[in-house]
Amino acid sequence: MNFVIEADHPALPGHFPGRPVVPGVVVLDRVLAAIEAGHGPLGAMRLPQVKFVQPLLPGEAARIEIDAVAAEGAAPRWRFRVLRGETVIATGDVQATEPAA
Repeated sequence: MNFVIEADHPALPGHFPGRPVVPGVVVLDRVLAAIEAGHGPLGAMRLPQVKFVQPLLPGEAARIEIDAVAAEGAAPRWRFRVLRGETVIATGDVQATEPAA
């Protein structure tokens, strides 16, 4: 999934004045939307590991790569990477809090 956060996004004015950076929570919102687009609503979840390694600036194109991690009888889990070109911006895991039905 590709995305761009435009310069007029409401989260940008305070993050940071004069040198806006896309907040991590906005990036994570796009990650969760990408998972839900492929796997349906997540419901309650946790993010046991997330690492932001590079900033994303307004207007920059980024893409999300998601890999489902299968574990018999366990709650669904996905690993993700967010990239700007070939540069990794963020990595992490998203896990549903209940096993799949």
